[in-house]
Amino acid sequence: MGFFSAVKKFFSGGGHAGEADAAKTETPKDEAAQVVAEKPAESEQEEAKPSATQEPEEQEASVGAPASEEAPEAQEAESPAMAESEPAEEKADAEVEETAEPAEAAEAEQAPTPDAAPEKTAEREEPKAEAAARTKDEAASAAAPTARSEEEEALTLALRQAEPKLSAWLAVVLDGVEEADDLLWKRLAFLLRALETPENEAREFLDDFRGWLDRMEYHWLEDFRSELQYRLALALDMEDEEDERDRLFAKLQNGLARTRARFGQGLSALMAGHTELTAEFWDEMEELFIMADMGAEPSLALVRRLKDRSRAEGVTTPDGLMPLLEQEVEAIFKTPRRIAAVNPPEVILMVGVNGVGKTTTIAKLAYRAKMQGKKVLIAAADTFRAAAVEQLEVWARRIGADFHAKGMGADPAAVAFEAMDKAMQGGYDVLFIDTAGRLHTKSNLMDELHKIRMVVERKLPGAPHRTILVIDATTGQNALQQTRMFKDTSGVNEIILTKLDGTAKGGVALAVASQFELPITFVGLGEKMEDLRPFDPHDFARALLGRDE
Repeated sequence: MGFFSAVKKFFSGGGHAGEADAAKTETPKDEAAQVVAEKPAESEQEEAKPSATQEPEEQEASVGAPASEEAPEAQEAESPAMAESEPAEEKADAEVEETAEPAEAAEAEQAPTPDAAPEKTAEREEPKAEAAARTKDEAASAAAPTARSEEEEALTLALRQAEPKLSAWLAVVLDGVEEADDLLWKRLAFLLRALETPENEAREFLDDFRGWLDRMEYHWLEDFRSELQYRLALALDMEDEEDERDRLFAKLQNGLARTRARFGQGLSALMAGHTELTAEFWDEMEELFIMADMGAEPSLALVRRLKDRSRAEGVTTPDGLMPLLEQEVEAIFKTPRRIAAVNPPEVILMVGVNGVGKTTTIAKLAYRAKMQGKKVLIAAADTFRAAAVEQLEVWARRIGADFHAKGMGADPAAVAFEAMDKAMQGGYDVLFIDTAGRLHTKSNLMDELHKIRMVVERKLPGAPHRTILVIDATTGQNALQQTRMFKDTSGVNEIILTKLDGTAKGGVALAVASQFELPITFVGLGEKMEDLRPFDPHDFARALLGRDE
């Protein structure tokens, strides 16, 4: 205990107790002088503070005791040495009082009652082990942001240096990723932030994709990388980006390989076998087009237009005719623009005969709509085919769309009516109505389809907004009969051509488009979700004729 603390304690005791303390703490004059001279001011300040358990009366006595009330014994025992140290003693005493008063006042404000003091003290105390652990955790958390920022800086630099297309950016962020683990989600979140995707949309995209991987039981990157790029292209509205167009053209080329082998080889032989555009050349070209399932009327019309253009432009050789042929094939698929705006929900009626892939096509279309941020409802109005409802429900669950059904044997028009109610009250953006596959020769089934249309239109004027006919490309010329019947009875205004990757009869697309002037909006090039692609006339013409840019 310091010298001044001993003196203050002596006076705070009072009576005999104070005298007893004075006897115990009396310090020789020389030693006291040495203590006063050598004691640092900081130690004196610490020792001058009262104990936490000191009584209030004792604290007041300690604070208020003046220097002039020193014990008589101490004054009489004052020596020359003490006199020499008196200025330093007074200065130190002043510093002690000046420092102690604010500290004691602050401590007095926070000081608990005597009964609560031990509990409060215990609460403030922290075991050394816990303090060390906390320090270690704080140090780790402080170091983590630095490590993350370094990684993100490297990724940012790599992204800026990469070719500006989705596949190149994915190659950067997926470098070192092999499976669907934390690293994958961290990298994808970074890419979406780098592309300035709104936080809520990015979170929804990642949650949806994570759920899809779980449902499909995909774990390794090679199993879902292509699907991931497709989803990002849809979600970021980058499907028309050059890289995605290249991927689509590659799929078209592969899908039309058998058709091109049949049609393209014959065309190459025709071009090689003639040096001029003679009557014999035109007859052989007509036959070639008919054999490619273009149909007689469309084939004759196409050859007639080629003859007229070649004469008008002075083309006299088969080689010079090829660019004109590509342009004419592309022109067949061009249709007048139409108003796409609707009063939501957008109602899409799906029709077609049995076995064309209508149910899976609905799932793929709904999947695209989901990736574009739309709220989707699928209604199962195919209540006749065995397991049709269950199959569509499985697809809806896989893609995360809502589902409505009444079970097998229910009235299809009633299903459509209830689905319309649900879609309008639930704020859905898109409603897909699946109808029973029916033969175009069955008039009673076609009448039922007409009934569904009437029910939907009564619920929402202008609906259905799109009636899509799904055609199997492998059926060849039979697709023309289907299109004619459905267009006349169901108001078909759009065509999706499926199974284009497994047929040599891809030329039927030309026949349908030229004869009925209906737009082909999508083509099916495989079984995966990403294999239903927007139809591009220019790319289709190039892939069909085997021509590059």
